[in-house]
Amino acid sequence: RRFGETQLTYREANATANRYAAVLAARGVGHGDVVGIMLRNSPNAVLMMLAAVKTGAVAGMVNYHQRGDVLAHSLGLLNAKVLVAESDLIDVVDECGAPGAERLPIDELERLAVTAPTGNPVSASAVLAKDTAFYIFTSGTTGNPKASVMTHGRWLKALGAFGGLGLRLRGKDTLYSCLPLYHNNALTVAVASVLNCGATLALGRSFSASRFWDEVIANEATSFIYIGELCRYLLNQPPKPTDRAHQVRLIAGNGLRPEIWEEFTTRFGIARVCEFYAASEGNTAFINIFNVPKTTGIAPMPLAYVEYDPDTGAPLRDENGRVRRVLAGAPGLLLSPVNRLAPFDGYTDPGATEKKLVRDAFRDGDCWFNTGDVMKPQGMGHAAFIDRLGDTFRWKGENVATTQVEAALTTDKSVEECTVFGVEVPRTGGRAGMAAIKLRDGVEFDGKALARLLYEQLPVYAVPLFVRLVESMEHTTTFKSRKVDLRKQAYGPDVRDPLYVLAGRDEGYVPFYDEYPDEVAAGTRPQG
Repeated sequence: RRFGETQLTYREANATANRYAAVLAARGVGHGDVVGIMLRNSPNAVLMMLAAVKTGAVAGMVNYHQRGDVLAHSLGLLNAKVLVAESDLIDVVDECGAPGAERLPIDELERLAVTAPTGNPVSASAVLAKDTAFYIFTSGTTGNPKASVMTHGRWLKALGAFGGLGLRLRGKDTLYSCLPLYHNNALTVAVASVLNCGATLALGRSFSASRFWDEVIANEATSFIYIGELCRYLLNQPPKPTDRAHQVRLIAGNGLRPEIWEEFTTRFGIARVCEFYAASEGNTAFINIFNVPKTTGIAPMPLAYVEYDPDTGAPLRDENGRVRRVLAGAPGLLLSPVNRLAPFDGYTDPGATEKKLVRDAFRDGDCWFNTGDVMKPQGMGHAAFIDRLGDTFRWKGENVATTQVEAALTTDKSVEECTVFGVEVPRTGGRAGMAAIKLRDGVEFDGKALARLLYEQLPVYAVPLFVRLVESMEHTTTFKSRKVDLRKQAYGPDVRDPLYVLAGRDEGYVPFYDEYPDEVAAGTRPQG
């Protein structure tokens, strides 16, 4: 593994992970316990994950951007015995009032590990495929983060699928990843694919569009992991001599949209794209193993594309109570069968697990996983990703829960009612957050104060870029705010309500101006 000037061989990495595992074991960590890991990208983030699973424990990968109530909720779900974090993040955890796992700064753990044994712990041999390896947090329709379960068996399947069938790296390859290790793209796709063949993993601290190719070249990378937004940001950079001065022949990830596929591969000289579709909690995946342009690839088993309610994202049923399939070739909500070959490991919360299942869909007793995503079948088992449904949208590679953002907005005393949804911004991929807000009578909008409040309570990627002030809200029969029309209108010319945009952390929300979407696409707004 490489990280800046630091290089670790597999032997050194294993010995260090064993020392870390010994420190955890000395603190009583064992089979079935949870070790919370709240570390920014570094070799230690990978080594701590390996150390946790070597003890037979579960590695709970915490999103280090979370703050306040959201972080407290996530840590509460983990119920960790020990939380390993960077020193400044220990302070963040203390401030959020999270339940009391032992806090162990990574610096302290490193000091304790110096004299610890380097041999493989006996506990590693007792780990079974059915045991849980990781908890990966994902946003769901409830709005709160949910801890999806990744078993050792499922991770090994992913190693074979992504590493063996998809990327097909060789031992001499170097895979560059700057995505956070609490993401399955980094933790499962990148790490597993490298381990599959003994290749080198080069870790970046974080993504920077201006430095990306310089880091790829410096690491002599032959491949890298992406999310769609990353590709957009790279395309938005002015052409540079380094655009093709690299050794990359393969990229792998999800979200490379069809409209920029050829432009991206042509400009940067990418020979093969291993696009895929998968979800942290899902039980199926599409992998582009044949290098077919503009597709998420092929799935290993029959799936169902069905009609859905655009308001709720739930499958529609006919007069007999059965789910209705879409016409051949038409986009539909993707359902994946849950069975012995494709089990659904679900979440730590049984109620949240059950909500993702569709029962008695086509016949009595059948069971399907509701992906919450609209896909378009392309023939021969291939499909293209179209859109994400429900109370989440994806921005900057993160799932944003609308109810989480709405909860933060309602702590502003000037807000009487609000609803949040995602809107498209050209050349960005994903959807940016937009809030429709009804102010209390007699209150004026304070864009700086609102932005300050949201930055305090939300991860940066979850702060809405657009705010629309409305006089009233339309509701469904279940008293939920109706978002369909608001989402369609977005920030277009038909909007007559006052419209504001997020200029930056310091400037707050300012009146909308026509150049703003282009500035967002270019990465110059919002600032800070």
